[in-house]
Amino acid sequence: MKLSTFIRSNIETILVEWESFARTLQPKDGQMSPLALRDHAKLILLAIADGIDVKETPDEQYDKSRGEAPEAAGPESAAATHGTLRHTSGFTLIQLTAEYRALRATVLRLWLPKLSAVNEEIAGDMMRFNEAIDQALAESVLTYSNKSAKTRDTFLAILGHDLRTPLATMSMAAAYLARLPPGELKIDQTAARIQRSVDTMSSMVNDLLDYARTQLDGEMPVAPVVADIGATCRTALDDAQAAHPNRQFRWSGSGDLTISFDQHRMQQVLSNLLNNAARYGTNDGPVTMDASGTAGQVVIAVNNRGNVIPAESLAAIFAPMVRLSVEASADGPPSRSIGLGLYIAQDIVEAHGGTLGVASSAADGTTFTIRLPRTAA
Repeated sequence: MKLSTFIRSNIETILVEWESFARTLQPKDGQMSPLALRDHAKLILLAIADGIDVKETPDEQYDKSRGEAPEAAGPESAAATHGTLRHTSGFTLIQLTAEYRALRATVLRLWLPKLSAVNEEIAGDMMRFNEAIDQALAESVLTYSNKSAKTRDTFLAILGHDLRTPLATMSMAAAYLARLPPGELKIDQTAARIQRSVDTMSSMVNDLLDYARTQLDGEMPVAPVVADIGATCRTALDDAQAAHPNRQFRWSGSGDLTISFDQHRMQQVLSNLLNNAARYGTNDGPVTMDASGTAGQVVIAVNNRGNVIPAESLAAIFAPMVRLSVEASADGPPSRSIGLGLYIAQDIVEAHGGTLGVASSAADGTTFTIRLPRTAA
């Protein structure tokens, strides 16, 4: 059977294996739907089958083998779109490449046993198939890399913009202090503004350092001690209330909340979740934090009301420097996130041997759920 015919006739079988392999590579929260996992796989396979059937001269084959094939006219190919979407979904470049390696192996493994002998036509089909796979991979890698570069540049631009605001506040505060008459003591408000700006910049710098540390060492350092995590929850809630005085926060706790955990790191996680909930939720409902202790774990849930986060955004919400959009609400403009907060929060929770997940629906709002074992990993 000709390879292109085999691909078209067995495309669903191939897609099932593609999806199964992609599921092993998906982001940590594991919420990608079968449709998202398959992405443009069917269109990629059909394009590969069509490419096998196209007649080529020896010169054209040679040019393609050197990556010098002429660019296709018309809309972006399925493989190119696939590279962009895999970046948005939080796949790494290595994982993207692994998908094509698995696709190549799957097609050949399913096709070769159906052949009685390998002749010149079969050998030609295999060569054309490998060329088509390499071409599709090159298109996916190119768009993935372009998306990655754009995301990095956007992240640096927003970082520079966000740092400029507290720096400007500190500069104006310093200029104000310089103009005060000798002996003037009414500087409490100015000092508070400077401190808030310093805290904002310190938080951003700490996030960058934590991200760099996880990229270099692969681990988030934690120093767990046995303590009541309920007290840490209430402290984070008080801080969030002070930062968002117009928002309503509610706390509830039940069961034994004494576990082994890094108090500083977990407060960092909880503050991030609470501040995000206050920033991106609507004002018609409170931000709630509920902690419950069972025999083997403590579960902490942070919930807010607002626009539903789309499934494709949920799939990449913990990825670093991925731009996520949420529809505008009556309380403000659309929110954009390319930050490191949730990525670092997930790393901290996993360093304790726990999990951090998210769910979003119109009925229940958006809930981030932390599950921590009694004894940190």
